[in-house]
Parts: sequence; C-alpha cells; structure tokens
Amino acid sequence: MIEIKNLHKSFKGKKVLNGVELQIEKGEIIAIIGKSGCGKSVLIKHIVGLLKPDFGWVKVEDKRIDKISNQELYQLRTKFGFLFQNAALFDSLTVEENIALPLLERNYKYAKKEILKIVNEKLELVGLKGTNKLKPSELSGGMRKRAGLARALVGNPEYIFYDEPTTGLDPAMSDNIDELIKTISYSTNATSIIITHDMQTVKTIPKRTIMLEDGRVYFDGTPEELLFSNDPNISAFIKRSGA
Repeated sequence: MIEIKNLHKSFKGKKVLNGVELQIEKGEIIAIIGKSGCGKSVLIKHIVGLLKPDFGWVKVEDKRIDKISNQELYQLRTKFGFLFQNAALFDSLTVEENIALPLLERNYKYAKKEILKIVNEKLELVGLKGTNKLKPSELSGGMRKRAGLARALVGNPEYIFYDEPTTGLDPAMSDNIDELIKTISYSTNATSIIITHDMQTVKTIPKRTIMLEDGRVYFDGTPEELLFSNDPNISAFIKRSGA
C-alpha cells in the first residue's frame, strides 16, 4: 500500500504540492491527471524517493520513504518498474541490452542464458519478439514505448509507474499502448499508477482517477464520475484535453 499524508513541496518559493492526501491500495490501477505543472511528476518522485518532502510524508509498505536508509530504499526500488515518457532507452545499447539492464544493475544472480530467456519473455509479452539486436533508432515511436514497457516489467515489479505513456503517438498506436497496459495491469496484479493528460487512457485503463489542482487532490473517483462531473473546473480540464 502507498500512503501519502499532508505532502508539501516547494521549489524556489513556488508551492507545487500543498497538502496532498492519498492512499493507494495494493493492486489498484489509478490515473493521475491535472494541468501542466500541477505536481503529478513531483508526486511520483516522492513516492520513489527521488525527492524529499518539505512537510508530510510518503509511506510504501508502511515504510516512510524519507526516513529509511539508502540500502532499504534500494531494496524497495527493486519492486518498482517505470515507463518513462519518451521510453528513455540508451541509444548505444541494443533492445536486448536495454531490457536486461535492470537485472544487471540489481546484481541478480542470473546466468546470461537465464537473462536472455527473461528478456525474450518480456519482448514477446509486448509484441516485440525478434527485435533483440535492433538499436532504439531503428524502432518506431510505438515500438520504443513497448521496449520501454518490457524493461519496466523485466524484474516482475509490484509497483509500475507510467509517465505519459501515449504522448507523441498517433491515435491508433495510443489505443494499442493503452490496451497493452490494461492487459498487463490486470494480469499482473501490480499496483499501477499512470500519469496522463490523455482522457482516452483515463477511459480505458484505471478504475480510479485522481485529479491534482493547486497542489492538492481536487478529485478522487471513478473515470465515469470524472467524465460526467458538473464541476466547472473538471469540465474545463476535460474540454482542454480534447475528450
């Protein structure tokens, strides 16, 4: 479980998080939405321990992220998978090497043959079978997202973070990525947190949607409740998002 209590964070005097209160149950699939600069990415960085709060706290599995040792944080992060907005693949490495990287960094005691087997399983899962020796520059935008997703899944994470998974993709490929994430999220029972501005993603994947506004949780409910809300701020956001 992830628990966030009265979380505050400012940068150079600008308040980004202003008392966020949120609880995410084990196995939940949620989307976090909000206008640019509302604190979505800053919130995730607190959950994974990349930032420390000015006030308040984040607990993951009953451990306060800002109070545990570096070793404990490292061990906790082995349970995390992260799909970055632009996939963040290393251009100098092959697809196979990119996906195997988390296993090597975590010093798992796997033989090369075993690592290759895991990599191939994840590539097949995301529909990229046979792309092992290609470089990221040889992949389309959608293929890079899939490769990034394979890397996020390679350690069988208990928590998966998706940062704008459909940004930069055409509508058809966005739909494909949404369906893939939905399938993986519901089949792995991982806790899945999706940062997105894409209302089609919100309609397709999560059972719960969080909207941040002015550094706080402004809305917490189902996608249907969000889409049919009479709140003018929510309606304006949805309209801006093109839904």
